[in-house]
Amino acid sequence: YRTYPRMVGETGGKDIVVAHSSAERSELITALIRGSFEYQGQKCSAASRAYIAASVWEAIKDELAAETESITMGDVSDFRYFMGAVIDKSAYDRITGYIDRAQQSDKVEILAGGTYDDSEGYFIRPTILVTTDPNYETMEEELFGPVLTVYVYPDKEYEKVLDLCDKTSPYALTGAI
Repeated sequence: YRTYPRMVGETGGKDIVVAHSSAERSELITALIRGSFEYQGQKCSAASRAYIAASVWEAIKDELAAETESITMGDVSDFRYFMGAVIDKSAYDRITGYIDRAQQSDKVEILAGGTYDDSEGYFIRPTILVTTDPNYETMEEELFGPVLTVYVYPDKEYEKVLDLCDKTSPYALTGAI
């Protein structure tokens, strides 16, 4: 059980991952991808926001982006695909609205994904947003879709980030440190 989080807490539909500077890099990448994008991010326990120490972020961002871009999508009855479409047009429209606003924001960089297609099903590529604003809308509002928002914090501000997590969202479901 060495790869299990050291602590799990209740945080709601804005489930968190907090990565301390001592975090194991490869395990963190796996936790972010599986936690955020399994079931198209449409599960109550999907990780939708991550607070990552700057030293860790520099070490993982390229691999995290590459792994996310390599995720296969298609008909979920074919087990070669990791992800399928989101549940319906309403969910598709809501989630893509967040992506569209992120593309226009000067507070957000799209690290991976950010594209979508509803020509046959409601497919949204797994998307990683990196924000400079810990109160950006995707850090506070429930999405229930394949969107992970990352806030990179200075390594020495770990205690402040824990307080920030507590005050950012009123929800209470899951989170991992």
